[in-house]
Amino acid sequence: MRFDPVSRRWHRRRKSVDRRSVLRGGLLGLGLVAVGGSLASCTGSGGNDDPANPAPGGGDPVAPTGAVVGDLGPLSTTPDANDLLLPAGFTATVIGRAGQFVPGTGFRWHSDPDGGAVFARPGGGWVYVSNREFLPGGVDAIEFSASGSIVRAYNILPGPLTRINCGGGVSPWNTWFSGEEFETGVIWECDPFGVEPARRLTALGTFKHEAVAVDPATNAVYLTEDETDGRFYRFLPTAANAGGRADLTSGRLQVMRVLADAALVNTPGQGGRFSVDWLDVPTPNPLLGGLVLATPTRRQVPESFAFDGGEGIWHQRGVIYFSTKGDRRVWALDIAAQAVEVIYDDFAFATPPLTSVDNIVMTPGGDVIVVEDQNAEQSAVAITPSGRFQPLVQLGVSHVGSEVTGPAFSPDGRFFYFSSQRGTSGRAGVDGVTYAVEGPWLRGV
Repeated sequence: MRFDPVSRRWHRRRKSVDRRSVLRGGLLGLGLVAVGGSLASCTGSGGNDDPANPAPGGGDPVAPTGAVVGDLGPLSTTPDANDLLLPAGFTATVIGRAGQFVPGTGFRWHSDPDGGAVFARPGGGWVYVSNREFLPGGVDAIEFSASGSIVRAYNILPGPLTRINCGGGVSPWNTWFSGEEFETGVIWECDPFGVEPARRLTALGTFKHEAVAVDPATNAVYLTEDETDGRFYRFLPTAANAGGRADLTSGRLQVMRVLADAALVNTPGQGGRFSVDWLDVPTPNPLLGGLVLATPTRRQVPESFAFDGGEGIWHQRGVIYFSTKGDRRVWALDIAAQAVEVIYDDFAFATPPLTSVDNIVMTPGGDVIVVEDQNAEQSAVAITPSGRFQPLVQLGVSHVGSEVTGPAFSPDGRFFYFSSQRGTSGRAGVDGVTYAVEGPWLRGV
């Protein structure tokens, strides 16, 4: 099928395209993806992609203004020493391996690395943060110099306080949100520089949290839920302090309602754009003594729309992008228009170029980087504004049973960070490797 961004309709094609030929073949002949078109080009209020002024701002608060993924060519067919397939001339280095010291430090890296992000340091250098999706959980961080060398490693959310820290998100005021992925989970707000203690944000709701994004124009917080009947939430702080740091200790938790028939919205391959509104959640924390006693958060408003496995989320220029793994879609919510549409749907391909969407991150130029969760060819792939699929990295066969997690770019665009969550053993709780891949990832730097 082909999506026409002008008519906003899908048109069936008879041509069959396999995954590898799409990923290596340059421009996407199907014209499916609307990234960079009607939604990605919206210039909603509050956007700020200037790395020198990271708070507040929209999109990526650390990457260069307007930078996009370059034409990297195909991935090598020969894996490197880490059993990774990379673009020609790129090199991968292990910066953290489960149970072992981070190179050059006395700090042991965690197993099961999941959601991650990069934060620019004042005066140069940056920090990469990484969740641990296990029991206990937590968040660790690695500080890098301006040259990309490791300075130190440290913890920013102690494991005994939390568990199953899956996805997360970056705030406009340069903090990291870490989501607990279990039914009584909450969001933690962490200082990536390790100065302030982590804070538990119960006002953002009790549910199986995945990822978080903030609209800097209003400091409204958007949240995904990893359930087969999960909801898409919005939190409106009582003291929003737009342009500064929001007080997230009190406010209204709301859930999205799509103003269309659910069967139509869920029809595979549909190309519609649907109006939405928001309904208050009566009891955002239906708990007593840590147990769910009342109706679970996602089921309190029956007329709200059920999303099949909410995953990654990102804000850029007035648009909230998010993924759902159950139906393998990437969505875009136009905040000003209060309308949502699907910008990637694997149903449109005979052999989809992405078959297991998970975490996402974006470049300031509008590329949506999607990483995959447990399929035969686990990759990180950029969907460019022109509709091209550009592979960034792929796990080799020894990583079967793992998944790609924690994608993030360094501020200068030279390093791409990610993890193989369960490494080459495939064992949760004991394995996991985090990499830095160096090369000319971004152009326009």
